[in-house]
Amino acid sequence: MSSLRRLRSACVALLGTMLLAACVILADRHAPQSLVRITPPAWSRDAVIYQINLRQFTADGTLRAAELELPRLKALGVDILWLMPIHPIGERNRKGTLGSPYAVRDYRAVNPEFGSFEDFKRFVDRAHELGLRVIVDWVANHSAWDNPLVSQHPEWYERDWKGDFHPTSWWDWSDIIEFDYSQQGMRRYMADAMAFWVREAGVDGFRCDVAGYVPLDFWNEVRRELDRIKPVFMLAEAATRDMHYQAFDATYAWGLHSALHEVTRKGASVDALAGHYSEQDNLFPRGSMRMVFTSNHDKNSWEGTEFEVFGDGVAAAIVLTFVGDGIPLIYNGQEAGNTKRLQFFEKDPLVWRDHPHAALFRKLTELKSANSALHNGPWGARMIRTANDSPQRVLSFVRENAENKVLALFNFSSEPQRVRLGETLAQGSYQNAFTAERVTVASDEALEVAPWGYLVLTRQKPGPSNLVVKDKTPP
Repeated sequence: MSSLRRLRSACVALLGTMLLAACVILADRHAPQSLVRITPPAWSRDAVIYQINLRQFTADGTLRAAELELPRLKALGVDILWLMPIHPIGERNRKGTLGSPYAVRDYRAVNPEFGSFEDFKRFVDRAHELGLRVIVDWVANHSAWDNPLVSQHPEWYERDWKGDFHPTSWWDWSDIIEFDYSQQGMRRYMADAMAFWVREAGVDGFRCDVAGYVPLDFWNEVRRELDRIKPVFMLAEAATRDMHYQAFDATYAWGLHSALHEVTRKGASVDALAGHYSEQDNLFPRGSMRMVFTSNHDKNSWEGTEFEVFGDGVAAAIVLTFVGDGIPLIYNGQEAGNTKRLQFFEKDPLVWRDHPHAALFRKLTELKSANSALHNGPWGARMIRTANDSPQRVLSFVRENAENKVLALFNFSSEPQRVRLGETLAQGSYQNAFTAERVTVASDEALEVAPWGYLVLTRQKPGPSNLVVKDKTPP
């Protein structure tokens, strides 16, 4: 009987253990988990991206000529240089005289229009000497019609209903044809080509063209392979949250650009901006980087310059991209106040000149670096919208962490606004980030905001800070 009781006790104990384990498992199933499996490189913490359209960036349009501009870009305060595709361009079905750089004829070579591989390596090395990082535009979705892969591996390309190669569906991209990502050999080739530029030329990552048109599992594996070489920064031309889980550090914030256009040019209230910021706050993983911009190569060439798109609100739009949540982009020529749509398939060099926007960008890059609340992604503080008594015209918000506090107001109207902020979160003593004037914010006092103007007020909290402000003086 004693043996039977011992067996019964052991069974009860085992059952209890199994029930406890099952409860733990069930509890764990509902525990909060992050799907993000990548860590952005530390050097992207307060980074500003600068896009270089090599063909138009200098009169020569070469890498050697662009290299001479690197000290100026360092002084501007940018950190990551994004070069549009550097590869040879296809000749078959070419658009215009020089063709689109997104019609790639050879993934392991440099377009002779820009120089040689040695010129490119020298450009990257000089950028690194100055503390700048370099990412290159990567076109994984399609190639030129006369890329040698077409004849060497025709099975790597998609076919239409007639059995012919075809461009991307629904777009007028007649100078390219689509890859077939069901082909494992094609995937291996593309991954190896990307690794080649990291290993052999020292690039620090990629901006991936139409990244959402390429299967996500390909990008996930590529990121793992590249990170084994060195930490890379990956920017997706896409706007979906799943890109952030295992592949990309940043995606495009097209929604903010569109909302700013609605507010500055079409009379929409500032509530139009709420959609983007709500999406960022509630849809994307916490700490995701979204690239914010007032211009880029697509917007400039096909929709208009920032002056056309935002009118009198252009300066306020620029400031918002630096002070609000997001990793900001400067497109080449913006610091010179470029007012022309750059031709896409022809030589159309920028006209460089002194312009107030250069000083504005320098101030904004300095502010972003010095104020930890404005840092990118996981390092920065969340935006908290604060109520004001001109809610249709004035956007106001706070970003605050243990070291810094920022209160920002933007008047997106042609009339001056006297604004009162009732919430205690906004109240206190600040310094105007642009004038160094002391400003007190109280519920019974109004703040003056000029037409299409902005106030950026900052407060340094007491206590030690580990911030290191970027040195913008070239060696």
